[in-house]
Amino acid sequence: MIKPNLEANIGGLRMKNPVMVASGTFGYGEEYGDLVDLNRLGAVVVKGITLEPKEGCPPPRIVETSCGMLNAVGLENVGVKAFIKERLPHLRGFDVPIIVNINGKDAKEYGVLAKILDGVEGISGLEVNISCPNVKAGGIYFGQDQAATYEVVTRVREVTNLPLIVKLTPNVTDITLIAKEAARAGADGLSLINTILGMAIDIHTRRPKLANITGGLSGPAIKPIALRMVWQVAQVVDLPIVGQGGIMTAEDAIEFILAGAKAIAVGTATFVNPKASIEIIEGIEEYLLREGIEDINALRM
Repeated sequence: MIKPNLEANIGGLRMKNPVMVASGTFGYGEEYGDLVDLNRLGAVVVKGITLEPKEGCPPPRIVETSCGMLNAVGLENVGVKAFIKERLPHLRGFDVPIIVNINGKDAKEYGVLAKILDGVEGISGLEVNISCPNVKAGGIYFGQDQAATYEVVTRVREVTNLPLIVKLTPNVTDITLIAKEAARAGADGLSLINTILGMAIDIHTRRPKLANITGGLSGPAIKPIALRMVWQVAQVVDLPIVGQGGIMTAEDAIEFILAGAKAIAVGTATFVNPKASIEIIEGIEEYLLREGIEDINALRM
């Protein structure tokens, strides 16, 4: 059998295969340069970028849990100007789409960020993280409110023609309602899920293990929830979906594609095995060959 087609298209963003590395787990790409051939990836999603540099939350910021990890990094990053000047030039040397994850404190700031990044050489798309607190609405997360979701995505859509992927939070009653608003506002794709809010307590100090008290749970523990949400959203929104949440193996990735995802993102697995994304690409190809499937885009329930 001939080599199967692994190409994926997320809202106009063409990838050689459907495997991305998730924002916040792969740094700015260069950190893994000695371990992973970036040219083999479908896309690199860099860590979340804000308008100004952020120091993030105080340590401890990461805690291992059974079947996963909690993190409260707090969007530590160099800021958009330093990212363009200092980090992006390195990434331009690779033949892989670069997606920038953006975060703002209000809808206006999201728009400003998107406008700065629009047209910058080497940037292939934007991932809009709406799991951020809306400071003008008492700290409620943008992604937990339909109107706020629509406002943010609309602001970003108005200032850029880059492919726009909106990253949804699972910390909602009905994720399909948020997905519909993101689609209505002009999203080209959806990324789900982000981490699930959780906490851990040290019984010896009788204090929370994270300095921030709560943090985002990721890893295998959340995979069944993520898989269910991808399936739910795929039933109601006609947009390509990037599935993520607990993907550790090629088998996990294939489950997400069967549930309706067009691509997947590898996150926490990278901390356990830096080469997980490459092994997942190879595993997907082996599966397609074994099953006699010529095109991954035909792999749907």
